[in-house]
Amino acid sequence: MRLNFVFQEIWIGLRRNLTMTISLIITVAIAMALFGTGMLLKRQVDSSKSYWYDRVNVSIYLCSKSSSNDNCAKKDATQQQRDELINSLEDLPEVSKVEYESKEAAYERFQTLFSNTPGFIAATKEGDIPDSLRVRLKDPSQFTSVISAAENSPGVDQIINERELLEKLFKILDGLQWAALFLALIQVFAAVLLVGNTVRLSAFNRRRETGIMRLVGASNMYIQLPFILEGAIAGLAGGLIAAVLLVGSKLLLIDTLQESLQFATQLTWTQVTGVIIFSIAVGVLLCAGASFLTLRRYLKI
Repeated sequence: MRLNFVFQEIWIGLRRNLTMTISLIITVAIAMALFGTGMLLKRQVDSSKSYWYDRVNVSIYLCSKSSSNDNCAKKDATQQQRDELINSLEDLPEVSKVEYESKEAAYERFQTLFSNTPGFIAATKEGDIPDSLRVRLKDPSQFTSVISAAENSPGVDQIINERELLEKLFKILDGLQWAALFLALIQVFAAVLLVGNTVRLSAFNRRRETGIMRLVGASNMYIQLPFILEGAIAGLAGGLIAAVLLVGSKLLLIDTLQESLQFATQLTWTQVTGVIIFSIAVGVLLCAGASFLTLRRYLKI
């Protein structure tokens, strides 16, 4: 096989259909960027789930003078009520540990968590956040018995299961992930159509050359190879552009998400690199495969 001829045919094909090739590269870049962003979001959500679901607590907020719960009667929970509640919770087989957090400690933690929003901190005074009990479970899914034991106890204002809050947030993130993948699927479909049109146009422009090659006994693969490589090169160029866009997604979207939510685990550059390599490979195989299938149907060789 004469490689010089193959490379010459590739260059001729890309140059003749320059506008469509550029359109194909841009479409592939957008498709692979959206596809990669969806994968990055999935990895972010999955790593956050595996990390936090084993660490979530049931938070029991005790009565305070500012409580709206009628059972609190605008009074702080007494020391006796708190001790009795702690003892009853520690007796439960599902409970691993019970930690008490005072109003002062809660306010300090609040200041640390929202250090980037000084206006929010200024609007909250010490004492606005009630003292609470953090109940660590042996199995985070077995929270029902803890809630049943504490919900009607004296001195209890409200009970919050952190797992339920996390599940609501992760559902939103899952929605973003699937939205990105759905848009990527639309772009992939557009890329396949563009590949087919580009290959058909290129094959039509070079129908005389391919006819001569067929007459002199050239193999099907030898005739098809320049067209397939044209698609692969366009897919590679689109994948490389998508790699740059994915780096931007990591810096502007994923890292911002991690900083804003405070609890999302950090997505490493090793994970991002893996997604980039996979996206480039998908872009190349997509265009090469679409070129091959289009030639089998529309190029009579």
